[in-house]
Amino acid sequence: MRPFAYARAGDTPTALSLSGSKAAYFAGGTTLLDLMKLDVLRPERLVDINALKAEHGSIAADGSGLVLGGLARMSEAAEHPAIARHYPAIRDALVQAASAQLRNMASLAGNLLQRTRCLYFRDRSWHACNKRNPGSGCAAIHGVNRRLAVLGVSEHCIAHYPGDLAVALVALDASLDLVAPDGSTRTLPLEALHRPWGDTPHIETNLAPGELITAIRVPAAPWFRRSLYRKVRDRESYDFALASAAVALDLAPDGTVREARVGLGGLAARPWRAREAEDALRGQRLDEGSAAAAAQAAFAGAVTHGENAFKPELGRRTLVRALLDAAAMET
Repeated sequence: MRPFAYARAGDTPTALSLSGSKAAYFAGGTTLLDLMKLDVLRPERLVDINALKAEHGSIAADGSGLVLGGLARMSEAAEHPAIARHYPAIRDALVQAASAQLRNMASLAGNLLQRTRCLYFRDRSWHACNKRNPGSGCAAIHGVNRRLAVLGVSEHCIAHYPGDLAVALVALDASLDLVAPDGSTRTLPLEALHRPWGDTPHIETNLAPGELITAIRVPAAPWFRRSLYRKVRDRESYDFALASAAVALDLAPDGTVREARVGLGGLAARPWRAREAEDALRGQRLDEGSAAAAAQAAFAGAVTHGENAFKPELGRRTLVRALLDAAAMET
C-alpha cells in the first residue's frame, strides 16, 4: 500500500473542505482498503467520515417513504422492522450481501459505490483495462469473463456491477440526497448514479468530485410490501451474484399486474432497471407464460462474450422465479 494522509472529519463542512480529486471518503472501507492494498486505488488522503454518522446515520420510515442515512450500516438497515415489513426486497438484498462482519462495517452509501469484481480491473499486472488505464483496451472481452456483464456493455468494457442493495433500490425508485464541497445540495435518482460504460468506463458515476451521499430515499407504496430479491450465486454461504432480480408487484384481485418494478443484478454494467420487463407485465395476468415473456423482453438487448454466454438464460430464469415468488407472497 502506498503512503497516504489521514484526516478525521468531525462534521459535514469539515469533511467537504478536506475532499478533492485526490482524496477519498472513508467509512467502512470494505471496498476502498481492498483496492488500495491491490494498488488499484491510490488516494493521497483518506477522509474519515464516521463521526458524521450522528448527522447522516439514522433510519426513518413513515407514510411518505423510507429515509436511509448514508452512514447507516447495512446490518442496521437489515434489522429494521419497518424495512422488513414495508420494503422486504431491501431487507432481502441486505441479508444476502456480504458476511455478517462486513455488514456491520459497511455503510449504505459506500455499498452503493462498490467497484466491479472484474479480475482485470483488480489485477494491475494486466495492462489492458480501460477502467483502470483508459485507452488500453479490455482484456476481459477475450479473456476470463464468466461473471461479467451482458447488459449495458460496450466495446470498451464488459465489467459488471456486483452489488445487491442498489439493485433493490433502483427497482423501488430510490433517490439520493447529495451535498457538494461548496455546500450546495441536489437530489439524484439512484438509476442515474452509475454511468453507462460507453467509451469512458473509467468514469463510473455522475457524482461530482467531493460530493457526499447523505441519504437514500425510497417513496412509499403499499404494494412495495409485495417485493423481494432473488440471488443466484456459486456459493450459497457468501458470494457475489451471477444473476439476481428485485421485483415489486401491484396485483389486482384476479392476478392482473397493475404495476411492476424490476431490477437486475450481476448481469449488467450498473444496477439495471428492466423497464422493458415492466412494460410487458402491465395489464397481464401473472403466470409462468407472462413472466417468461417479461424475462425475454428484459434480455432482448443482451450481448455475450465467450464464457458468459449462459448468463442471459440464467437471468431470464432468475427473473421468472422472482416474479412468481412475489405473486405468491402473503401481504
